[in-house]
Amino acid sequence: MSRRKQNKDRGKIDPEMSKETDSTVDETLPPLPPLTFDDYQCTGNVEVDFPALCDLLNIRDPPSIRIRSPASSTLPEEETTEENTVRENDSYSFKPCVEVELEQENSLNVKFLKIFGWRVNKRMFRVLQKMFLSMKHLRCIQFWQTGLTDEMIITLKDTLPLCTSLRAVTLEGDIFPEQKNYGLLSDISVLTHLSLRNNRIGDEDCRVIGSALSTPRSANKNLLSLNLAFNSIGDAGAAHIAQGLRLNRTLKFLSLSYNGIGDTGAAQLAAIFSELTLTHKEAVERRRLLFEIALSSMHKVDPEPSPVDQLASMTSSTSSVSKSTSNKKKTSQKDEKRAAKKEKQKSRMKASTGKKTPPSKGGVPQSEEKQPSTPEMEALEIVHPLLEPSVYPMQGKLLMPGNTTLTYLNLSGNKITEKPLPLFLESLEKKSEGSSLTCLGLERNLFPEQCESYEKIVQLMAKSTSDSPNEQTADEGKEA
Repeated sequence: MSRRKQNKDRGKIDPEMSKETDSTVDETLPPLPPLTFDDYQCTGNVEVDFPALCDLLNIRDPPSIRIRSPASSTLPEEETTEENTVRENDSYSFKPCVEVELEQENSLNVKFLKIFGWRVNKRMFRVLQKMFLSMKHLRCIQFWQTGLTDEMIITLKDTLPLCTSLRAVTLEGDIFPEQKNYGLLSDISVLTHLSLRNNRIGDEDCRVIGSALSTPRSANKNLLSLNLAFNSIGDAGAAHIAQGLRLNRTLKFLSLSYNGIGDTGAAQLAAIFSELTLTHKEAVERRRLLFEIALSSMHKVDPEPSPVDQLASMTSSTSSVSKSTSNKKKTSQKDEKRAAKKEKQKSRMKASTGKKTPPSKGGVPQSEEKQPSTPEMEALEIVHPLLEPSVYPMQGKLLMPGNTTLTYLNLSGNKITEKPLPLFLESLEKKSEGSSLTCLGLERNLFPEQCESYEKIVQLMAKSTSDSPNEQTADEGKEA
């Protein structure tokens, strides 16, 4: 009996002891580490990510999020809600906010983001940068008087290529000590619309902008519209931009309104639409490109045997006849094995496919389609402006056509007199010969509106816009 009692006592658990053991186990577990800014995974919902990221960086009183509906501007006046009236009344007492426009009213599909009228410091810029990378549908970003620094612009330049859908950037109303804002434009940039209004961009900055548009060795192939209005661009800056437009075949809309451009800069811009003489650097680059094409054609591999190879095969066959019969047997056995291997491979291919190769879009089976183009063919398909057939020699010089892409040029509000107007008039009159210029803004310059050349320019533009089916596209370029 005493042994049974001892066993029962052993089976019993003291509740106080169990509490002590549980407490010791809980104390040994390490606490969960606090969530940091780098560990936070953005969801793509601005209303969730923005306050959470601001909280992780200890940003007090962050700006509010304002969702802008695309259909709000089309609502009739009778359907004006109380929320809209409050926003109108609050316009006088401005409050910092981040304006967001959604696509199809989905909180995860942010297509437009606008930050305007309040200073963005380093911590806030980190928040915005991390949010940009999580927005897969983001197409447009606008900064207006946000106080971005040169360092932030460099970071933004490195971030933009990682935003797969981003195509338009507006950076306006800021003054940068080193003027790094033009760095957003480069020959490899994927942006299609860029606005750099009112940033005090000068003539030396335009040298970099012109080189980004095109050089003899590189050219931007994506940018459609560039807005440089309300800056400090003079004749020298206009000349740099005109130099960049010589070999650019993409840009359609350019605004240089309200700068300090005079007759010299205007004449440089007007000259790009007429026939151009190749510079020394352009002529050297043209020779280099032609040499590369010729060199690639020399090293081109011909699938058919050349006459030299055929002669070598014939001599080898005649020499093989003089060999002994034992060698003939060995070679015949090898040939039989090779033929058997080929037949096996053909049978395997037929068994694996089981069906005929489907025809391509043109109705030709895929097996009978042409092989991929060689480097020489690719060079000919993507024609460099210096290799166009219209480039021809005359009196020891090489001539090429002018810019045939730029459609809209705004030079209003500058210091242009009536002297360069005949050059623009000539460009508009040569539209049928290849010039693409259909809209030219020359209002509020230093010449009278009753000037004969200007009146003819207005008449030609009115005629071209009435005949052109792309008026809506031109309006979009003006607003960009």
